[in-house]
Parts: sequence; structure tokens; C-alpha cells
Amino acid sequence: MLELNKVSFQEEVLESKGLVLVDYWSTKCEPCIELMPEIVRLSEKYQEKVKFCKLNILENRRLAIGQKVMGLPTIIMYKDGEKLWSLSSEFTAEDVEKQINNSL
Repeated sequence: MLELNKVSFQEEVLESKGLVLVDYWSTKCEPCIELMPEIVRLSEKYQEKVKFCKLNILENRRLAIGQKVMGLPTIIMYKDGEKLWSLSSEFTAEDVEKQINNSL
């Protein structure tokens, strides 16, 4: 998974062609930490079809607010730089995988 920051977000997400999944997380978010191994597993499974990235909101608070991330964990799927869907707060890795498959 690619670790994003405010500089790389523009190029890797907003200017990217195809599907890009961004996992918005924080070191202080236990559900985020628990979910991360499952998101890594999904990134390995779908690596040919989806670019997987993560963004620590503690280090990139303004960027997260600009993307309307109001709670954690949050997953947002972008297609050709446009927000396609998002999941926030209470969801499972299965929910994420279902949404990924619906996007392919």
C-alpha cells in the first residue's frame, strides 16, 4: 500500500486514471489498526485492478477535512480522480470487498 501525504495525494489519487482506494486512518484509531491487515490482504488480491493507498489523518488533517472525512475509519474509492463511494465508521473488510467488486 502506498503511503500518501498532501503532496503525493494530488498525483496518486486526483490525477490518477482508474480505481484508487484510500484508507484514511490514525494511530489513535483502534478500529483502523484492526482493519488494516484486512485492507492489506485486499490490496494484494486486487492489486492488478485497484491502486491501494493509505493516509494518516493526524499528519494530513486539512487534506482529510477537504475530502470530507469526518470519522474513522473511512475508506474512499476514487475513479479517474472523482469520488465513487465511501464507507465510514462501522464496516467490515467484507463490506469493502463487496464495494470493490461492484466498482470493477
